[in-house]
Amino acid sequence: MSQDNPHPTPLLDTIQSPADLRNLSDEDLRQVADELRSETIDAVSFTGGHLGAGLGVVELTVALHAVFDTPEDRVLWDVGHQCYPHKILTGRRDRIRTLRKEGGLSGFTKRAESIYDPFGAAHSSTSISAGLGMVEASRLDGKQRNVVSVIGDGAITAGMAYEAMNNAGGMDARQIVILNDNDMSIAPPTGAMSHYLARLVSGKTYRSLRETAKQINAKLPKVFAETARKTEEYARGFLSGGTMFEELGFYYVGPIDGHDLSVLLPVLRNVRNSPHGPILIHIVTEKGKGYEPAEQAADKLHAVSTFNVVTGKQNKSASNIPSYTKVFGQSLVQEAQEDEHIVGITAAMPSGTGIDLFQNVFPQRTYDVGIAEQHAVTFAAGMATEGYKPFCAIYSTFLQRAYDQVVHDVSIQNLPVRFAIDRAGFVGADGATHCGAFDLAYLTCLPGFVVMAPGDEAELKHMVATAAAYDQGPIAFRYPRGEGVGVELPERGEVLEIGKGRILREGTKVALVSIGSRLADCLAAADELEGMGLSTTVADARFAKPLDTALIERLAAEHEALITVEEGSSGGFGAMVLTHLAKAGSLDRGLKIRSMTMPDAYIDQMSPDRMIETAGLDQAGIVAMVKSTLETSDTVRAIA
Repeated sequence: MSQDNPHPTPLLDTIQSPADLRNLSDEDLRQVADELRSETIDAVSFTGGHLGAGLGVVELTVALHAVFDTPEDRVLWDVGHQCYPHKILTGRRDRIRTLRKEGGLSGFTKRAESIYDPFGAAHSSTSISAGLGMVEASRLDGKQRNVVSVIGDGAITAGMAYEAMNNAGGMDARQIVILNDNDMSIAPPTGAMSHYLARLVSGKTYRSLRETAKQINAKLPKVFAETARKTEEYARGFLSGGTMFEELGFYYVGPIDGHDLSVLLPVLRNVRNSPHGPILIHIVTEKGKGYEPAEQAADKLHAVSTFNVVTGKQNKSASNIPSYTKVFGQSLVQEAQEDEHIVGITAAMPSGTGIDLFQNVFPQRTYDVGIAEQHAVTFAAGMATEGYKPFCAIYSTFLQRAYDQVVHDVSIQNLPVRFAIDRAGFVGADGATHCGAFDLAYLTCLPGFVVMAPGDEAELKHMVATAAAYDQGPIAFRYPRGEGVGVELPERGEVLEIGKGRILREGTKVALVSIGSRLADCLAAADELEGMGLSTTVADARFAKPLDTALIERLAAEHEALITVEEGSSGGFGAMVLTHLAKAGSLDRGLKIRSMTMPDAYIDQMSPDRMIETAGLDQAGIVAMVKSTLETSDTVRAIA
């Protein structure tokens, strides 16, 4: 065994569980971290996924599992997209190249996947609340366990994180929060002195001294006590920047270098043994750390497709078909060039929603409010009261987080906020947590709401124009992830008549009524059904609300069967159609009607096409539904 390489076998190969880390020296842990970083890069190059965030917490991941007795001690990763190194160390290395693939590992923490994932996460800012619940449950059970919530500087911008900290401070709960700061400047590190102070204030001697000072302070006359308290608070804030967190009841440690194990390990050991209430450790890290292509990239290779490890070049297929997101962004720019009252709002997702295209042209009319969807909606409502035309662009799955604001602050007041709902429907590798399943159901039930869904990218341009022109109340349009279907785009969108659908193909036997992204499959299914002798009408509803009741009633009267098709949950467009036809008495005439929606289940990660196939919402599924609906008819018996 040479001195240059004391471990000829990679140390990572000897780690079957976190318990193995606790048998290693601090020097060996440094080697494990280096090997873990290389393994993470290699795995993600094969699977794609979130890279930069995971590389930024490699040392922290090693340190947490080496210091704390996981899984008995709980470690919660906020958002969870930085958890790939954690998965490698917790018995899932042999499956790490199945990340985000059908039947493989989730791209986020998932309780059903491992005992080392105590809480599932994919939306941000939940870790402190969930961790506090675990702390209190342990206390009630009479158990001594550490609970560590790791939250990023983006996730901590959400109000829920501060609600949880305020509660934890008030309860004096024994909870550890690690603020992973890779962008913000609460208090920048100040080199060796900062590290020394962090170790000092997290140690027993300083804590004992501070507790003694508090006891003495309590016995001083009130005027002196208040002066002493403010002096100490000022000094603490000056030295470490922790005043804000201490006001919430947290004992603040930091800032420290999150990549330096010689600092991380002793600080974590100190707080592990602390008997005191909530503690916040402020670490400073770098996304993409240790991989030069990520360090040099503007987004630190936050989310990537498969890539070449040597060059960092991603393997993206070339296409001339624009994404729905891009079409929205470009269309919004066109409308804003004609209307100075249009503004764009996003909740920390400018590129994901296409608002970045708007921002490039109208930076003064663009607002990124951080991971704060509730604030984004009410902020938009406030602008609408003053005559502005806010386009609030939020993923369907994230808009759920602001539902009370949608109802109370927008809908009840009938304010003309425009909701651009991206990622509506299945999203593929991000799985159930990011699936935009419920927006049709949770918006169509609101009085006065206009809800649209384009069947192709040209229709999306029309709906952006329609939303820009509509001032009578709230209006929303939902569109899927990924490329359009390849139709020719108009130069500019046209304003649609509110509540009016369109017929794309006339038939006599079966009516397929599509809302949104399933239109192309309905047209393909109609071709197949025509070949079977089943004359088929295809209608594009365009509007889930207000419903084109005249169109629906005509289709019901003129066809033997009517089938609605939507890439959304039950309770949405199909439910609106069924309710109306029931009230109109159309069902009394023997109409055969079916509603095709997403299944009543959460679908784990797989390709978008496989999700559609699994849900039965593809061409084959639609044809099968038509045949089963008409199975008692003479026509179907004749062609069977």
